[in-house]
Amino acid sequence: MKKDKKAMSPIIATMLLIAIVIVLALIVFLWFRGITEEAVTKFEGTNVKLVCEDISFDASYSDGNVYILNTGNVPIYKMRLKSFTDGSHTTETITTNWPQYGLTLGGTYNGEISGNVTRIILIPVLIGHSKRGDVTYTCDERFGYEIEI
Repeated sequence: MKKDKKAMSPIIATMLLIAIVIVLALIVFLWFRGITEEAVTKFEGTNVKLVCEDISFDASYSDGNVYILNTGNVPIYKMRLKSFTDGSHTTETITTNWPQYGLTLGGTYNGEISGNVTRIILIPVLIGHSKRGDVTYTCDERFGYEIEI
């Protein structure tokens, strides 16, 4: 056996170390960027995620139509409709006949739902302010209104 063989040249080893450092720095950078998301606020600086708790609305379903009444002080900019059929579901934003500026206090909406729907969940969407301007925020499904059909 020859004893003067080298396993790796110093140039290749240096290049590998530099590549590893660059990949680790990129991972740390992306991780920090994900942690520091831009705050979306509503009502004089209140985080829009906290405003979702203050939303109050009633909804009902009758003969293929859904009826929504905003009973709270928080304007609902849009509404996401999660409709369940036999074994599947779809989620869409209600746009037909929805008020341009959303449902304010006492505002009502009625619209038709097509298909063989067995259950629906209405999820409010709010509009807030950030450094980029007005931004929509969809509340968690736990703040939604569920209707069994």
